[in-house]
Amino acid sequence: MGLCGLSLSQAFRILEFVFCILALLIPTFRGSTSRPYGIWCEFVWAFGAIVALVIFVIEKCLLAKVIEGCVLKHCWDDLSCGLTLLSSLMLLSASVIFCVYFVCLTCFADMCCAIASIIAFGIYVADAVKLKLKCHEGYLSNGRGILRFSQAFVACLIFAAVYNYFKGVENRYRPAGLNWCILVYVVCFPPSVVIILTHLQKCVNLLCCCDLLKIELVVDGVSVALYISAAILWPAFGYKNYNQTRSDEHQIDDYRFHDMNVITVLTYVNLGLYTADLIWCLVVLCKRQ
Repeated sequence: MGLCGLSLSQAFRILEFVFCILALLIPTFRGSTSRPYGIWCEFVWAFGAIVALVIFVIEKCLLAKVIEGCVLKHCWDDLSCGLTLLSSLMLLSASVIFCVYFVCLTCFADMCCAIASIIAFGIYVADAVKLKLKCHEGYLSNGRGILRFSQAFVACLIFAAVYNYFKGVENRYRPAGLNWCILVYVVCFPPSVVIILTHLQKCVNLLCCCDLLKIELVVDGVSVALYISAAILWPAFGYKNYNQTRSDEHQIDDYRFHDMNVITVLTYVNLGLYTADLIWCLVVLCKRQ
């Protein structure tokens, strides 16, 4: 037992909640933001605070075993570790994005917000390492689950970057090639979320009467094919579109150029994640037969 009758895990959860709330509240004093990256950061801090609070309450009230027996396919430690890993990844993105797009040398409040976000990320990482050392089985905290939630996470970053890139750009400057890429990102996102939920809970079979592994194989195969097309079309049309829509404000152009590069890189990252998942499914399927 630790300080004030709290275990180390519970102390971590309290600190995670406090620093995520601080990071969330500090920018609100200057008003709400309409920028996609700002909305993403606020969502991440809210998500991190909710995850920490919910896990703390469940473990403090000794409800983990009840939920594990009634709802989860795998153990509670797997869900807790997986959510902590996901929160760590999301907080890393929010910390980097906020430092790059919002922090300046004269913005004291923004610097405090960034520090709170970085501290929350550090605590989540320490907590994730601790949980991972004692969780060797399950789905969300192991390779297949990490690949799946990484695909969904990267897709969310792509959505934010795409929205930021096209913000203020007229529809006539949105060529069919880029619209196809947006469709690819949107279409490939929901199947990953559904597969994760199907693996985690046993109350509702979201893919009933089907072999889940074969469905994953099909989803990964289609997603790889679609992402290959996006990996070709986004750079081909994106850089041409950027030159056609440049404005007189160089700072805006710089941000849009960075967004375009971010989308290109993240497209290749998700292509790699889906390819790795496809290979993993093939290996598992071959071993099973």
